[in-house]
Amino acid sequence: MSTVVEYNKNGGIKVSKPNRGQRVLKGLLIGSLIFTVIGFFLMDYTGLDLAHAIPMTIDNLGQMFLSPSLNNTTWTSALWQVTVTLSLAFLATILGAVISLFLAFGTAVNLSKPWISNTIKGFITVVRAVPTVLWVLIFAIAAGLGAVAAVIGMIFHSIAYLVKAYSEAFEEVDEGKIEALRATGSSYSHILFQVVVPQTKSFLISWTFLRFEINFGVAVAMGAAAGAGGIGYELFMASSFYYDMQEVGAITLIILVVAIILELIANKLKANA
Repeated sequence: MSTVVEYNKNGGIKVSKPNRGQRVLKGLLIGSLIFTVIGFFLMDYTGLDLAHAIPMTIDNLGQMFLSPSLNNTTWTSALWQVTVTLSLAFLATILGAVISLFLAFGTAVNLSKPWISNTIKGFITVVRAVPTVLWVLIFAIAAGLGAVAAVIGMIFHSIAYLVKAYSEAFEEVDEGKIEALRATGSSYSHILFQVVVPQTKSFLISWTFLRFEINFGVAVAMGAAAGAGGIGYELFMASSFYYDMQEVGAITLIILVVAIILELIANKLKANA
């Protein structure tokens, strides 16, 4: 293991060994590199003709982004489908955020009992380990393909994501203020909504909007995979059914513009929080 060379105040060389965190990070980077190289060798290259594939890819990209056009739908319909997708993501985020807020109160170690905190953390860890798309497909078996399964799946994973984010923000609140309020006889709800939430509202807004952006991307993907409709379904039809690269490019640019607008709104909210 290599050593880290630092200079002390007198200009002398101070040699120290990497700490445990640095060793773990280095191991992860080396492991990622090894698995990446192995992945290239495990891929099936049968029938791959690079001399033909590269020009065709360039031609498809040119059609997509240099001459985008909606040939099988209208701009009004496309914008309406974007609104549908945004609505699914918004509904999943709002419901997930409300549920997560109250679960996070029980997860934060400075606001709850250890056994309650550990129980909730164990549950959300299991939920978070399963990708959102898989949760949507799981609920699609029970509720059937459609918007209902997509929203429930996104809510389920949003809760696991936001509970962790919210609880970590709550744990950063000054413990002295909480103890002072408890000493004066303040109620639990008063501590939560008069001290904890106001002090962490900028973090709550940031994490919630970040999850909204994630849910928008998931809603696009689920438009076809789970039959949720929206702009994702139009993208699926254009790419797999019509094979219209111009329409794929137009829809992709619409999604990109919406994503940029969401990012600008998020920055504005964080600045005003």
